[in-house]
Amino acid sequence: MKSLEELITLNENLRKVVINKVIAKKTIIQRPGDIITKGYYVKKGLLRSYFIDEKGKEYTFLFAPEDWMISDIESSIYNTPGTLFIETLEDSEVVIIDRKAFQEMQSNSKSLNIELTKLLNRVATLQKRVIMLMSSSAIDRYNHFIETYPQLIHRVPKKMIASYLGITQETLSKIRSKQLKN
Repeated sequence: MKSLEELITLNENLRKVVINKVIAKKTIIQRPGDIITKGYYVKKGLLRSYFIDEKGKEYTFLFAPEDWMISDIESSIYNTPGTLFIETLEDSEVVIIDRKAFQEMQSNSKSLNIELTKLLNRVATLQKRVIMLMSSSAIDRYNHFIETYPQLIHRVPKKMIASYLGITQETLSKIRSKQLKN
C-alpha cells in the first residue's frame, strides 16, 4: 500500500489540495467548536486528538505518529462543530488536506466518492461511539444507541446491546425500566 506522500507525488490533482507545514511542539491546531475543514497527514512528529468532558476530565482519543492521518472526522463529514482538540506533541511536519478541495477532486470519480463517503460515515459513527464509551454514563450511551440505531432496538438481543454499550444486562434492564416509568 502506498503512503499518502507517494500518492500525492503520483497524483497531480492531489498535489493541488495539500499544504506542507512545520508546526511547533505543543501547538493546538484544532479546538472543539471549530468547523473542521482540514485533515492532517503526519510526515514527521507526533499529534494527538483529545476531548475534555463537562467535568474537566481529559480523554485522549488518538495518537498520530508518522504516516498517520488525524482529523475530527465527525465534524468534517457532517459539517458540524468539532468535538476534539488536536495538538502537536513534538515538533511536527504535516501535510494539510483541505476538505473542500479534496471533495472537488474526488467528485471526478463518482464510484470513489460513493465508497469513500460510506467509509467516512462509518468512521464518524465509530469516533462518536468511542468518545461516548470513554466519557458518558450508561444512560447517555443507551440513549445514543437508540438515536443512532432506532431500528435495531427490537431486532438485536438485549445481551448484544448491553455488550455494545459496555454494561451488564442487569444495568440495561434497569435503564430500560426507568425510561418506561418516565
